[in-house]
Amino acid sequence: MKYVLDINAVSALMRGDPFLIERLRRAEKTSVLLPGPVLAEIAYGIERLPRSARKRSLRERFNLVRKEMPRAPWTDEVSAQFGRIKAKLEKQGKRIEDFDAAIAAHALAENAVLVTANREPMARVPGPLVEDWAAVS
Repeated sequence: MKYVLDINAVSALMRGDPFLIERLRRAEKTSVLLPGPVLAEIAYGIERLPRSARKRSLRERFNLVRKEMPRAPWTDEVSAQFGRIKAKLEKQGKRIEDFDAAIAAHALAENAVLVTANREPMARVPGPLVEDWAAVS
């Protein structure tokens, strides 16, 4: 089984969420993937912070996550899935943020479970199985 981590899952990992870390330990290392939009959003969040010890600490943890985890590449299949998601949800009047659609598209293209606490908007996307690893199960 493959897993694609959403922004909030990576944030929970960087905070040291014990439930998420335990689930990550149980997964095969190469089966947990980071899509580019997640990396971009986390980098943006860190850059917005004022210079501080917290910013340095977050940047260090982020660099460790980027170094250790494999990527879900943005392929032609991801682009096709993104287009399908956006068009279908727009027709239904159930739009979601572009980054959410892009992350869901990565999960669909990888035939992976989407790991997110952002269940409500992601539930609008037809297809990917969604799990919240930060939740007590």
